[in-house]
Amino acid sequence: MSEGPLAGIRVVEIAALGAVPHAVMMLADAGADVIRIDRPVDTASDDLIERGRRGNAVTRGRRSIGVDLKHELGSEVVLALASRADVVVEGFRPEVAERLGIGPNACLAVNSSLVYGRLTGWGRMGELAQQAGHDINYLALSGTLSAIGPSDRPPPVPLNLVADFGGGSMQLAFGVAAALVDARASGRGRVVDAAMVDGVATQTTYIHSMRAAGTWVDERSSNVLDGGAPFYSVYGTADGGWMVVGAIEPTFYRQLVEGLELDPNELPPQLDRSSWADTRARFAERFATRTRLEWEQRFAGSDACVTPVLTMGEAPRHPHLVENGTFVEVGGVVQPAPTPRFDGRRSNPGRPRAPGVGGLEALDEWGVDPADVERWCRDGAVYLAESS
Repeated sequence: MSEGPLAGIRVVEIAALGAVPHAVMMLADAGADVIRIDRPVDTASDDLIERGRRGNAVTRGRRSIGVDLKHELGSEVVLALASRADVVVEGFRPEVAERLGIGPNACLAVNSSLVYGRLTGWGRMGELAQQAGHDINYLALSGTLSAIGPSDRPPPVPLNLVADFGGGSMQLAFGVAAALVDARASGRGRVVDAAMVDGVATQTTYIHSMRAAGTWVDERSSNVLDGGAPFYSVYGTADGGWMVVGAIEPTFYRQLVEGLELDPNELPPQLDRSSWADTRARFAERFATRTRLEWEQRFAGSDACVTPVLTMGEAPRHPHLVENGTFVEVGGVVQPAPTPRFDGRRSNPGRPRAPGVGGLEALDEWGVDPADVERWCRDGAVYLAESS
């Protein structure tokens, strides 16, 4: 991409799952020129290439070369690109990149101003550093999962958004961007070391402050923000739909009560925790009398903070999100648009590319010697698709 605040920034992405490609997607959306190092594929695997073109939107906006990192020339390929890049990003377990010869020391040796971003689940130290894990594991150990969901049921699985992406990719992308600012000013490279379990913990800073102040207890469904309060909760509608309420401030709460056609004089004080169960029952009874659409229309234009719960299929069609440009369609795939906006405009997302697609053009633009490219391909270290 030629637009965006990261235009001109070159990024080498060592392909991984989940959070790492999402972090690099954000860099690419902001204009960075990314070469993604994928696993090599069989040149006859047309179906894989076609699915890659249609599919994973998280890989949008970058070109690819297939590299066998275990090949004796694999590290040579990566280091050749690192010497021409501003950023290298990887998501291996601790010490794997070092064993492959593409760790931070090796990369910084060929480019002293390089930003080397790495993401792990458990961090690089401690007894769990080498163990496998997923979003739900980092949520659990950080104490975050224990605060989510009703108190009379097991904590729910909140997709893989909080740790993988909120705690992982967002932290990694921020760290890389911050290090780039420093590298441009000082000429000195940095290693950005992000961990999902750390990122999850960071997101609970406000909750920890509330615990210290005595305004948060560890029992679920007992606090304002965990579903315990009737004015910050979810209610069923007559047609089986759901509405959420987030009327924390007194003025918003008054509009909620008015919209539900309840007499405020017959309700206990908003912050009287001993009466929350009774108030919730009153609210639930009212919401159950109308459909989701009827409640949406009832609260239209209100500051009661009442919103319908849309499915992922419905959300891109909501009039507000359509007007706001929150979703786009690329290659037949509906997906969230790049964010944030810069100068009031969104970037145009690139389409995803399968392993090897666009790589030959990218290597040429980066100034890689064609003789080296030919040698890597001939010896089986690199795979390049013929067309994009």
